[in-house]
Amino acid sequence: MGDSLDRLYQAVLAARTADPASSRTARLLRAGRSKMAKKLAEEAVEVVIDAMHGHSDAVVRESADLLYNLVVLWVASGVHPKDVWTEMERRERLLGIAEKLPKERLDASPRRKVVALDRSRIRKRR
Repeated sequence: MGDSLDRLYQAVLAARTADPASSRTARLLRAGRSKMAKKLAEEAVEVVIDAMHGHSDAVVRESADLLYNLVVLWVASGVHPKDVWTEMERRERLLGIAEKLPKERLDASPRRKVVALDRSRIRKRR
């Protein structure tokens, strides 16, 4: 799989200079990271919905879209697939192949905090 994602990464890199009128990837890259992140989230939700409904074929198709949009965001963010593979290898050494890092981080790198908003406390602007 790494080879496929590496080839996709190279294709997305090449599309940075393509004409946005003829390249969906070039259009997406020019739309900005916010748009790319939104597309990635949309594809992730579609994978989840199809999985919940037991639609295996759709999960496969939407997963391919999800990976494509992830690679586009990597390119825009300056992340190379080898950086992700290195992190995966590090986690495997620490925790095993299928483990996710625990909430209490094993390393000292900073982590952003996700905060849920309480809608009742949000004032509407007029």
